[in-house]
Amino acid sequence: MTTRAPSAPARALHIITGLGVGGAEQQLRLLLRHLPVDCDVVTLTQPGAVAEGLTADGVRVVHLGMRGNRDLAALPRLVRVIRTGRYDLVHTHLYRACVYGRLAARLAGVRAVVATEHSLGDTQMEGRRLTAGVRALYLASERLGSATVAVSPTVADRLERWGVPAPRIEVIPNGIDLDRFRFDPARRERTRRRLGLPAGAYVVGGVGRLAPGKRFDVLIRALALLPDDCWLLLVGGGPEEHVLRRTAHEAGVAGRVLFTGERPGLPDGSPGPDLPSLTCAMDLLAAPSEDEAFGLAVVEALA
Repeated sequence: MTTRAPSAPARALHIITGLGVGGAEQQLRLLLRHLPVDCDVVTLTQPGAVAEGLTADGVRVVHLGMRGNRDLAALPRLVRVIRTGRYDLVHTHLYRACVYGRLAARLAGVRAVVATEHSLGDTQMEGRRLTAGVRALYLASERLGSATVAVSPTVADRLERWGVPAPRIEVIPNGIDLDRFRFDPARRERTRRRLGLPAGAYVVGGVGRLAPGKRFDVLIRALALLPDDCWLLLVGGGPEEHVLRRTAHEAGVAGRVLFTGERPGLPDGSPGPDLPSLTCAMDLLAAPSEDEAFGLAVVEALA
C-alpha cells in the first residue's frame, strides 16, 4: 500500500487514454492549471498537442506506449509508474484509461481512485458502440474505484441506468476559461481576415471531432439551402473529414466550407488561430449531434 509522511504534499496522477486535441483532453489541461495539488499525467497512447501543452505548463507527462485495447503488457508498466510515484490519488479519464487505470491503482495500493466520465451517450461512448461487453467491462472496473464524476446530470442518469449506484456518482460540470472565450470585435475581424472570409459573410460554425456522431454533414447540406453569403466553418479533425469534403463538393458548397483541422483551446505555439479566436469569428454555432454528453462547444460559444 502507498504511504507518505504526514507532512508530504498530496500527489495525484491523472491517467487518460490519449492527449490529442479533444474536449476531455483540453478539460484535463485546464483543470491542472487550477488544482492546488502536485499532479503528473500518464497518457496510454497518442501524446499529441495537449501533451505538449501540459509539458509547457510544467506538468510531467509519461507516455505508456500502449498498442491497443488488449495490450495487457501495459498494465504492469502502469502499476510500476503508480508505485514509483507514491501517489495519494489516481484520477482516470476516458474509457480505456478508466478500465486499466482503476485496476492498476488498486494493484499499486492506492485507495483513492476517482474517474471522470466525459462522454457517455445512449448508444456510444467516446465513439465506441455500446455493446453488452463494453458495458460489463466498464461496470466491473467501476467497482474498483471510489467515485465517478459525471460532467452533466444527463451523464449521471445514464450511469445510474447502467447500474452504477447513485451515491458513487458526483455531478461536476465542465468548466471553461471565460476570459479566453469572451467576445472581442478586434480578434473577430483579425481571425476572419486570416481565414480569407469575405467582408460581410455570415459564418455558421461547428466545433468537434469530425466523426459520424457529430452529424456535421447536416450542416453542409443545410448550407446548400442558404444564400451565397453564408459560410460554414468546421473546427476539428477526425476520420470523417474526407467524407465531409466529398459531401460539400456534391452539395455544390465546397467553396464555402472551411476546414481548420484540430485547434487548441489554450496557446500551444502552433501556427493558426486558436479555438477561442475561431469561435469569435462565427456568427452562429450549430451543434447537430443528437448524442452529446455535455456539449462543451456550446458553452464556449455562449461565453
